[in-house]
Amino acid sequence: MTAGTEEVEAFDAFYAATAKRLVATVYAMTGDLGEAEDAVQEAYVRAWQRWDKVSGSGDPLPWVRTVAVRLSISTWRRTRGRLRAHFRHGVPADVPGLSEDRVALMGALEELNRDQRQAVVLHHMLGLPVEEVARETGASNGAVRTRLHRARKILGERLADTPVVTGRQVARNAVAERSAAERKGRVRHG
Repeated sequence: MTAGTEEVEAFDAFYAATAKRLVATVYAMTGDLGEAEDAVQEAYVRAWQRWDKVSGSGDPLPWVRTVAVRLSISTWRRTRGRLRAHFRHGVPADVPGLSEDRVALMGALEELNRDQRQAVVLHHMLGLPVEEVARETGASNGAVRTRLHRARKILGERLADTPVVTGRQVARNAVAERSAAERKGRVRHG
């Protein structure tokens, strides 16, 4: 079946509007930029192959994000041994390093379990409401709130051991403000 011009344009616009942020999301969940890029690319290929179905059910982004995350997790499981061998040999000298803040954040995210990390990235980094995170992850709203609470505690402990710099403090404040707003919202509505 040949795609019509409108379908191609709609998919191209969707891709242009979402690809960069989706790569950042999957990277934050996995800690591996190359794997994130590969998973996102494959997710968009699969979305294009089913574009009528994917785009016809509302916003296609949650579908593509779910596929990309699942692909990255599958790839990570298959290549775990190769990654360990690579890191034993070190990073080549000509590869630029990450900022201290990024290293600390990625290290802290790695201490979370997969469900907690996914909840933190979707909620705090993408700004999705708890209900949407629950829908995307297949968990209840309460389970997502529990994951976020436990993850915040772990991240707070982990990041408290590192020197505070402006960017990190801004991120901590944002997390604290969002947490306070959620508590107020639950109290008013609950």
